[in-house]
Amino acid sequence: MEVILKQDVLNLGYTNEKVNVKAGYARNFLIPQGIAILATESNKKVLAETLKQKAHKEAKVKNAAEDLSKTLKDITVKIGAKAAESGKIFGSVNAIQIAQALKDQFNVEIDRKKIHVDHEHIKELGNYKARIHLHKDVQIEIGFEVFAE
Repeated sequence: MEVILKQDVLNLGYTNEKVNVKAGYARNFLIPQGIAILATESNKKVLAETLKQKAHKEAKVKNAAEDLSKTLKDITVKIGAKAAESGKIFGSVNAIQIAQALKDQFNVEIDRKKIHVDHEHIKELGNYKARIHLHKDVQIEIGFEVFAE
């Protein structure tokens, strides 16, 4: 029996995927639990339209991420920190401060959870690199400089 999954099922398939299962499994478990629906002609058409719209939205998001990556490609973010004479800073520089600096200096808003610093905690003055995951297929590496205020 062919069904369309409404959610991911381990060892069976993923959301919006057509799968063949035994009739008893579909009638007694998948359909009553709301995990799947029968793959009738009308449900197949609805699925096709849903996948088409999802692909269009995904392409739009990916294009926006690629455009943003082009603008961020060759920038260097400057982050000021209070530091001792030896070059050690008080506290540390993390993704939150990088995101705030991007917003202040370049008017680009990026979620701090998408920013990954090579070194977990930056505790000295200098130049460093950070990776920004804009999309699952689009990642960019930016440089940032920590200077003494």
